[in-house]
Amino acid sequence: MKPVTGMARRRGGFVAVALPCSLMLVAVAAGPAMAAGCAFESQGEGRVAAVIDSRTFRLQDGREVRLAGIEPVVAEKATRTSALAAIVAGREVTLHGEDDTPDRYGRQPAFVFLDGSETSVQGLLLAQGEALVSAIVTNKDCATVLIAAETAARDAKRGTWADPAAIKNAESSGDILAGIGRFAVVEGKVLSVRQAGATTYLNFGRNWTQGFAVTISRRAIAGLEAAGIIVKSLENRRIRVRGWIEARGGPRIEVLRAGQIELLGEN
Repeated sequence: MKPVTGMARRRGGFVAVALPCSLMLVAVAAGPAMAAGCAFESQGEGRVAAVIDSRTFRLQDGREVRLAGIEPVVAEKATRTSALAAIVAGREVTLHGEDDTPDRYGRQPAFVFLDGSETSVQGLLLAQGEALVSAIVTNKDCATVLIAAETAARDAKRGTWADPAAIKNAESSGDILAGIGRFAVVEGKVLSVRQAGATTYLNFGRNWTQGFAVTISRRAIAGLEAAGIIVKSLENRRIRVRGWIEARGGPRIEVLRAGQIELLGEN
């Protein structure tokens, strides 16, 4: 089979760019809308010299780039790193972002595109089931296309989604607690919504202190409501929530943005 060829405008003309055959299906799954959703201001370009971990690589000029908008799945490091390496190793890439300020480790966060491709590297990893959409994507259009790529992989049971335990059951607090300090996706029915001081709790267990709960600070409520999520109405609703697992008696995820919550049904 010949590699799939994409067309890209570059320096006033068009050049043909070959995508590896192994990325053919996931590129289709992620879709060309990815460019419109996450192609922010250009932050430079370069050739990938080395892959450091599942979200980080080094360019030949020495810059370290951290893939924005995604979190790693829980898997062996070698497996996660090879997924990224299969896409970017030795390739020319362009970097896009709202801000090119390095993080505290000197890495440049960016949405990354292979030279000539309209689908971001993040989109390819998500469509393979090799990453999760982060809880901190603030741009609505970008979040929409990232979630679409993740959903396509989940529906097709690709990568991490081939494991039924990839989505944690909100009723299994012990299983969730085993992932303290990790990014996770949890699904279940909200049994009660309670407020204590400036914090609202979405309780998934009847034992409020030991069961899984989502915490929402008062300052986050307005943002959720602006996105159409009325916190008090979530009681008896099934939701999917993503975020970092903390232990405060039972397992907790703090929700700061609307993109962390997905409504799944009435009951």
